[in-house]
Amino acid sequence: MGDIFNVLLLQNTLRTATPVVLAALGCLMTQHVNITNIGIDGMMLIGAFFAVLGSYFFGSWAAGLALTILIGVVLGLFYYVFVIKFGSDEFIIGVALNIFAGGLTVFLLRTIFQVKGSFSDPAIVPLPTIRIPFLEGIPVLGALLSGNTLLVYVSWILVVVMWALVYKTPLGIHLRAAGEYPEALTACGRSPQKMKCLASVMCGILSCVAGAHLSLGYLTMFTENMSASRGYVAFACVIFGRGNPLIVFLAALLFGFIDALGLRLQKHIPSDLTAMAPYLVTVVMMVVVVLWERRKKRVALKRAA
Repeated sequence: MGDIFNVLLLQNTLRTATPVVLAALGCLMTQHVNITNIGIDGMMLIGAFFAVLGSYFFGSWAAGLALTILIGVVLGLFYYVFVIKFGSDEFIIGVALNIFAGGLTVFLLRTIFQVKGSFSDPAIVPLPTIRIPFLEGIPVLGALLSGNTLLVYVSWILVVVMWALVYKTPLGIHLRAAGEYPEALTACGRSPQKMKCLASVMCGILSCVAGAHLSLGYLTMFTENMSASRGYVAFACVIFGRGNPLIVFLAALLFGFIDALGLRLQKHIPSDLTAMAPYLVTVVMMVVVVLWERRKKRVALKRAA
């Protein structure tokens, strides 16, 4: 069992969980303003492609990340305009965005790079690896916390920043009020529409950056449909964590752990079963949320009676 449960398993857990953490942090922003965004998976996929595109043509991971952020702003505004301004059904727009992302990336992959399935090239510059010298000498902890790619550390910082933003700042109060009490926010002279626009843009940026981690951090290539439904997992983590960044982070770590464990168990268990395990855990999480909500309703009815 030593070849399965070791430090490498924990390292892989952090790398695998990072895109889910980033996408979930974006999703919880829209969730707080009462926008259900299930188009995160498509945003991740588009972000992954444009990260590779920028890194390849400009010879810089920073250029790839900058292009990804720009695309994230565009996608966030797209979602806001269609869902809030035009009043379209958010589920239909989300599903349409996911389908569009799959078709768009396949088309661009074959048009720009003249390949099918996947694209990799030595000219693609990956995200930098950050080493922390004073930690490297510490057993286990050094191997776990040092030597990760840039966005792994960014995701940890963002969890704390998002928690402080949502619960400890006036902007966070305004964002939550835009979803829960929009009339009260309007009465205070603030625009719920602007808050929803801001949340949608932040969701687009973080979801696309999550995709950039997949193509420039986790791998150094782009593969068709490489988001692999992680956007839906991120959405499930937000529902499970009730929009709390700290709980959402832990839920994403659970997914990352099961995913990393499944990869290591492929030597002993059929790969079809191990690949299914992380998504099975996601379904269980959603079932727990439903049962918890039903229990709360029963308790509330008993108290009312």
